[in-house]
Amino acid sequence: MPLPDLIERLPALVNGNPAVLRRGRYLSTDMMIEVGTTPFYLSIVQGRIESLSRGPLVMRSWSFAIRGREDAWRQFWARHPAPGFHDIFALAKFGEFHIEGDIRPLMTNLLYFKALLEAPRALADDVPR
Repeated sequence: MPLPDLIERLPALVNGNPAVLRRGRYLSTDMMIEVGTTPFYLSIVQGRIESLSRGPLVMRSWSFAIRGREDAWRQFWARHPAPGFHDIFALAKFGEFHIEGDIRPLMTNLLYFKALLEAPRALADDVPR
């Protein structure tokens, strides 16, 4: 399965997980995840992913963005990621991911976003190597 198709499974993975929803119950924001050259826009309302749109979309706003190469996302979403590929901040430190925009929603709901971004690891057997 191509990685962009894997991202489109995020709403089901997150909205179906009560622990993740509980962590994000006070969070409402818009964010962008860029996999390679493909942006994905997520609207999060009280922890639920209300909409996910595959871009590029003209004039679509977001609070913050996490951008990375497809290979970096593939390694991040491995069932047992290698050291340095296990965390979005480790990937940012090594220049694989770029985090930009207003990161206050990210930092104040860090455990929620880590769980959201790690959710595709449950499908690691479906991710091509």
